[in-house]
Amino acid sequence: MFKIPKSILVMIYSGQQVLLLERMRPEGFWQSVTGSLEVGESWRDAAIRELQEETGFAAEGLVDTGVRNLFPIVPPWRERYAPEVDNNEEHIFTLALPDCPTPQLRPSEHGNFIWLPAAEAALRTGSWTNRDAILRQFGAVLDASPAAS
Repeated sequence: MFKIPKSILVMIYSGQQVLLLERMRPEGFWQSVTGSLEVGESWRDAAIRELQEETGFAAEGLVDTGVRNLFPIVPPWRERYAPEVDNNEEHIFTLALPDCPTPQLRPSEHGNFIWLPAAEAALRTGSWTNRDAILRQFGAVLDASPAAS
């Protein structure tokens, strides 16, 4: 079964610290909470589900930023989508927490986590849309182009 080419990204932060998760595959790829919508699922419901599955965190205070991204599906994820699908639509959410709790990682998806200052997190993430979400939230001034990955 192919994935629906619609996904969410939830950028979690506490103060000036941003949570990043390291994917199991591809190795060394750091990102915020992400995931594809399931059949019949709303953007918000997908964000709540993925947040719970990937971190164990409750969604109280989850904010839909209204930011939408459309980007080409890259080789590491190509086989997950139908052959005729070229692009993915992503909706960005944020979640502010009062402290920097330890997430309950899903070992099949993520092997590690780190809380970083926003500017460092923007540089560490492997996704330009994730980098942009961090920069937008914190107003950081860094080179956020996809080529800077």
